[in-house]
Amino acid sequence: MISSPIHKKSTRRYSSFFLLSGILLFALLAQSCQEGESKNEYTLLAEGYDQHVELQWSKLEGVDVYEVMASSDGKNYELRAEVSDTIYLDFAEDLKRHGRIHYSILAQKENKTIEIGKTEVQTRKMSDEELMDMIQQYTFRYFWHGAEPNSGMAPERIHIDGEYENNDAHIVTTGGTGFGIFGLITGIERGWISEEQGLERFEKIVGFLEKADRFHGIWPHWLDGKTGKTKAFSEKDDGADLVESAFLIQGLLALREYYSDGSAPQKAVADRIQKLWETMEWDWFTQGGKNVLYWHWSPKHEWAMNFPLEGYNECLITYVLAAASPTHPIGPEAYHEGWARNGKINNAVQAYGFDLQLLHNGSEKMGGPLFWAHYSYLGLNPKGLKDRYADYWEENRNQTLINRAWAIENSGGFKGYGEDLWGLTASYSINFYNAHHPGNDNGVISPTAAISSIPYTPEESMRVLKNLYYNYGEKVLGRYGFYDAMSPEHGFYPQRYLAIDQGPMVAMIENHRTGLGWNLFMQASDIQNGLKILGFEQGN
Repeated sequence: MISSPIHKKSTRRYSSFFLLSGILLFALLAQSCQEGESKNEYTLLAEGYDQHVELQWSKLEGVDVYEVMASSDGKNYELRAEVSDTIYLDFAEDLKRHGRIHYSILAQKENKTIEIGKTEVQTRKMSDEELMDMIQQYTFRYFWHGAEPNSGMAPERIHIDGEYENNDAHIVTTGGTGFGIFGLITGIERGWISEEQGLERFEKIVGFLEKADRFHGIWPHWLDGKTGKTKAFSEKDDGADLVESAFLIQGLLALREYYSDGSAPQKAVADRIQKLWETMEWDWFTQGGKNVLYWHWSPKHEWAMNFPLEGYNECLITYVLAAASPTHPIGPEAYHEGWARNGKINNAVQAYGFDLQLLHNGSEKMGGPLFWAHYSYLGLNPKGLKDRYADYWEENRNQTLINRAWAIENSGGFKGYGEDLWGLTASYSINFYNAHHPGNDNGVISPTAAISSIPYTPEESMRVLKNLYYNYGEKVLGRYGFYDAMSPEHGFYPQRYLAIDQGPMVAMIENHRTGLGWNLFMQASDIQNGLKILGFEQGN
């Protein structure tokens, strides 16, 4: 465990509600109401925020629709919504701003009205710290309440409308789960779940990964959460995915460090992670000793994908881990000749007055999608991280500032763009999915882009967070945090989430606030050894 747990006043305030709501979601929402229908048997929880109230209540068997009623005086109630779910976010700015609001939840069953519960709650002005608490907690839920039940892993996607075109609600993501592990550790530290709950979840995840399909110790991109069998990402991408596995083990190694001095059951989880780590054959992915790593290997198609990992993009962590491996390491030549292309990775350019040092693949003039500044850096601390090619803090910060400047300039004339609405990265889009970046912009903003960049641009990212919450509200915020994408230009506000976009938000907000993920990952001696082998320097 880390030496200084986080206990802030605002965190304690939310923790009690969050723990109670967790109990409600996992117990009361599943309860049967066959024993009677006295309203005392039902539970209604409410928490007031600045712009909205969150309501959660017991599920009543045989009821498909609930009525959410609200009143500003406790006497005259009006219908706020009819919902089939048992959680509702009421953006109540039309009622009493920072005042008390009365709620009643009604259900119709067998021609009679049942009151699930009645409560009153007060909305209130929130500080920036409280807003970050709220967004972190909501996004954390994706990996806690939203986890695939058999595996405990992160589902690739969650669609609030329940529509899954490929019937893939049970498909879990290895990389997204690695991101989510940072969020789950944050949840323990901030009191959103107990240590016992966290341990139980991590035991489930590690147990699933031990039995799931692996190829030379490397997991595929997607797994069936029910069976642990590979779900092909594409026709020939039906085996090992080295990059997604790197994202996964990045999170697992942080967890190993978190539990290294813990209780006997916690140390047992750390030991099991160590065994998984030792069985990962990074050197296999050099195709027999070439000085470069390859992304994929398939038991059916072998090296047919033939995708070498050459920088710069999101894959830096893969080389760090491969060099750090205690059992199957690569030599520094693979990094310098493969990833760095014998120095051709350097591509000094300037955009909007900000310098980039590296060749951003396919987006050389203004930098790639912003997830390139996130995925490798949930555990790998870019502060003071340098090698012969770049200063990685400066690279990430400048990439972020260029991305922001592009939106402020807004050469496309897209509605809403500006200092408080920017952020281009890969996400859902008007054409299903798009790796948005300067030069590839269709008017879609991905909330994760600016918010996950908060360590690099704290004030600028906070402006986006506040704009999204205060000015777009229910269009962009749901039970698992901000939805994956939005566009005022196109009236595009899909109520859908992706694990790979939710995970970095929790982790990077926490890195900004306490350095939790960075401290855990960077304290690992094998990681320090890998960085040394590749020629990295670390400083302030």
